[in-house]
Amino acid sequence: MSQFSDLPIDLQRLATRQLGLFTSAQAQSLGVSRDRLSRFTHLGILKRVTYTVYDSDPSPLLGRSPDLRRRRSAFVGLLAYGPDAIAVGTSALILHGVAGVPLGSPPQIAHPHASHHRTRDHINARMFDNEMVVVTVDGWRCASTQWALSQAVPELDRLSAVACMDSALNQRLISPGELVEAHQYARGRRGVLKTHRWWFEANGRSESPLETAARLECCDHSIPPDALQHEAVDTAGIRRRLDLAWFLPDGSTLAAEIDGREFHDGLAAAYTDRVRQNSLIAGGDLTILRFTHRDLLTPGQVASTVLNTISTHRP
Repeated sequence: MSQFSDLPIDLQRLATRQLGLFTSAQAQSLGVSRDRLSRFTHLGILKRVTYTVYDSDPSPLLGRSPDLRRRRSAFVGLLAYGPDAIAVGTSALILHGVAGVPLGSPPQIAHPHASHHRTRDHINARMFDNEMVVVTVDGWRCASTQWALSQAVPELDRLSAVACMDSALNQRLISPGELVEAHQYARGRRGVLKTHRWWFEANGRSESPLETAARLECCDHSIPPDALQHEAVDTAGIRRRLDLAWFLPDGSTLAAEIDGREFHDGLAAAYTDRVRQNSLIAGGDLTILRFTHRDLLTPGQVASTVLNTISTHRP
């Protein structure tokens, strides 16, 4: 069995700061020879991730949290290409803390000599963009949020792209005006033509990628919500801040709450709660629907539920 404690203490500390990762150069600077690294790898204490990069975390990669796996991917690219590497695109968005980047997105870095590098082990290396703004986040160099969005959006699907823009706006990592500038930076990139409408669909009041997904689905079915994060008091007198809200002709309000957790986190319980609550809809001035990731796996399910509920409230 892998034993993290078998590693020298200084290397353990370094690996802990880097989500279990370190490079052979870092190890050698701490007195760990190549032969010793090879022996640790043979014993299963280390796993070789890519050329010069090792993982000291003994847990299976698929068993780690989605957020950790995303950040780890960004770290892999930076460590593999050395101190001159800069995280760009989706990797930069991850380091900034932007939600919505698809799980499994490959590491993306820019490097002064990227044209001389061969992309290896699914790490995408590119040349620097002219005038790209570089910032430091937790000690890692990366493209600014504006530039990262301009690089990532043309390479993403619509839902992921809008979810990333929503998250950046919601966390105030970017202003509406800066989002307009990011759109301008993206012009001319491969894949950008399909995205021009997406930039205008971003809404910083969406607080999770699942809320973005529900909103876009309803917009596509011609029932865009009238408000996001609407405050209302339910029949029990509890003040709620509701993810999506529709103000109906009969004077009542229909609201939808979206469970924003990753699909594997408590899904069964959340889905059971949603079925129970949605089955107890009984008129009144406020009707609340609950949805989870599972509802959004079936295209149109959220929109059809909203439409059916609206039809019961016609004056």
